[in-house]
Amino acid sequence: SESDKPLSNPAIEEFLSENPDPELELCMKWSHHVNRDVKRFVNNVPPFPGLRDCLEKFSQAADMMVVSATPVEALTKEWREHDIDKYVSLIAGQEMGNKKEHLEAVVSNYADGKVLMIGDAPGDQKAAKANNALFFPILPGEEEASWERLLAEGIDRFFNGSFAGEYEEGLTESFLARLPNDPPWNQE
Repeated sequence: SESDKPLSNPAIEEFLSENPDPELELCMKWSHHVNRDVKRFVNNVPPFPGLRDCLEKFSQAADMMVVSATPVEALTKEWREHDIDKYVSLIAGQEMGNKKEHLEAVVSNYADGKVLMIGDAPGDQKAAKANNALFFPILPGEEEASWERLLAEGIDRFFNGSFAGEYEEGLTESFLARLPNDPPWNQE
């Protein structure tokens, strides 16, 4: 079941303080090690080609924010490292809530059809749908082509009001068709 709290290390640690569980404590230890290793080893990984062009085009007429389940410290580091943080007004990581909550906090400031979530995961599409936001999927394995398509046609459709409906439905169908029924670790 879904919780009111974000799925983040601080929320899990709070839960653990009230509900000690050796297996969950082991998971927390693993999570802290992964976060530490990401800080140490994940450096200078460039964004997908086309992302910067999309951000530049969007920035001419749209407000933008990052919505992610990644810790905000890692997000901020990555976005600053590539000088793309200048395009967004907010970087919202797991500490600020889940993706649905991030969108919920801003959609009321915009008219229908004027909020677009760009994402690569089913949770992104669900967060958009839950908030009546439009959704542009970054297709697994076709990331570069997805960013190119967004730049070539998606942004203009968003700005001119022709994104919703048939165009968005086609994108979503294509996205859902590419998702595996079972995650890779269950297929071995």
